[in-house]
Amino acid sequence: MSSLPNKTKTSEGKTTDFFDKYFTKKLSFPSNEVDAVIGFFTSRGFEKTSAIAVGTVMLQQAKLDDINVFELLDTLKKTDSVQLSSVVTEVLNYNREKISTLGYRVVDIQNRTEARNIGV
Repeated sequence: MSSLPNKTKTSEGKTTDFFDKYFTKKLSFPSNEVDAVIGFFTSRGFEKTSAIAVGTVMLQQAKLDDINVFELLDTLKKTDSVQLSSVVTEVLNYNREKISTLGYRVVDIQNRTEARNIGV
């Protein structure tokens, strides 16, 4: 219990609260879908917190695209770890602010010493 007096909401505060939430849509998910998605990503080697973060984004995207989550997981089960990383990166980039993106490093297999000695 606090000894501070209760703050009453003014019309300004109510208006601010309304417009702060104006463009956000509340999404809810059944617990079995949440558990399945988080379990899928943890079984594929993601840490628990990463699995929760990626799973949340995947659930949101599946709901917005009107895709069954279990069909999505069945499709993702067929991918190897590199393909899964690529798909997750694309979905995360799609849901991020456009001023920053995630990427991954592609190893350059070209040997610079040999390329230097080839005459054209």
